Amino acid sequence: MGDKPIWEQIGSSFIQHYYQLFDNDRTQLGAIYIDASCLTWEGQQFQGKAAIVEKLSSLPFQKIQHSITAQDHQPTPDSCIISMVVGQLKADEDPIMGFHQMFLLKNINDAWVCTNDMFRLTLHDLLSARHSRCFLLPPLPNTITTPPDALNIMHK
Repeated sequence: MGDKPIWEQIGSSFIQHYYQLFDNDRTQLGAIYIDASCLTWEGQQFQGKAAIVEKLSSLPFQKIQHSITAQDHQPTPDSCIISMVVGQLKADEDPIMGFHQMFLLKNINDAWVCTNDMFRLTLHDLLSARHSRCFLLPPLPNTITTPPDALNIMHK
């Protein structure tokens, strides 16, 4: 781990700590947030340590286990770290689900805290999402007509 940039070391350590707390005792997550922190959970927004911990503690499952598939970390121009996590989770007896989560970490008084946290499950039907969110282009014609001058330019 020593050959990785410092922001990757900090980000990876934070991610490991966060999911360990989340999986074992969500009420302890208050230690990583501050009163100015924001959480967006499946589109719902919460601000402040108390509101965030209340939301995370009230999620409707008894046990959960996260498995991290990938994580990426970048430094920001204002000396913060942005971390993106992709993984899977298993809550109670529900099927395994994919998720994405993003954290913005800031060093305050020599401690890294989470100022911003965004979470989404990956439950969407890709086929219907593709048709509802993308522009569908008309089919290409069988022949493409190109002006003769354009052909001359392309072959030069």
